[in-house]
Amino acid sequence: MTRTAQDSASILIIDDHPLLRRGVTQLLELEDDMTLAGEAGEPEEGLRLAKALDPDLILLDLNMPGMDGIETLKRLREDGFAGRIVMFTVSDHEEDVVAALRAGADGYLLKDMDPDDMVHQLRQAALGRMVISDSLTALLAEALRNQRSQPATPDIHSLTQREREILRELAAGLSNKLIARKLDITEGTVKVHVKHLLKKLNLRSRVEAAVWAVQEGVDK
Repeated sequence: MTRTAQDSASILIIDDHPLLRRGVTQLLELEDDMTLAGEAGEPEEGLRLAKALDPDLILLDLNMPGMDGIETLKRLREDGFAGRIVMFTVSDHEEDVVAALRAGADGYLLKDMDPDDMVHQLRQAALGRMVISDSLTALLAEALRNQRSQPATPDIHSLTQREREILRELAAGLSNKLIARKLDITEGTVKVHVKHLLKKLNLRSRVEAAVWAVQEGVDK
């Protein structure tokens, strides 16, 4: 079921810093549309809580003792967790950002962000949008350009009209479910179109497609 702005989003925090967890909890207590589902101080506990609580969104630390955030993210997806997962970290390293998004993260936020901005970003993530700290946008675009495996340049003219429509929605950060709802087609149809447009554009992920579309002004 697609969430609306009126629903209350349940959030699970997985982070090994107690003060950070407390700070985020206090922020959520001030919001009517977001509630704390639970908190975990280490990855294994977080995996158990994710399965037990099935929250709408998980705020996941990148650097934790034992299992790191990327491995935890992969485990969550392998375990069938279908909710939103947003990385929350101090790391603005290019490889960490790209690795997280390619492993299935729905966003990447830095811990030094303004509290009000963080609340806004979490709200957007809960509604199905991809969220990335503003300071990382240029870094991500450059990383994706540098890591493109083939020299072929994406060609917007290779796409059908429907694929262009879906690409614009990807650039806006919408999930497959929200794109399907907006265009009045099935989620399965959206997945097929996304697969085709990625192949035509020689891109490897929806994140690459979204960044490229914004750069080229396709999202206008």
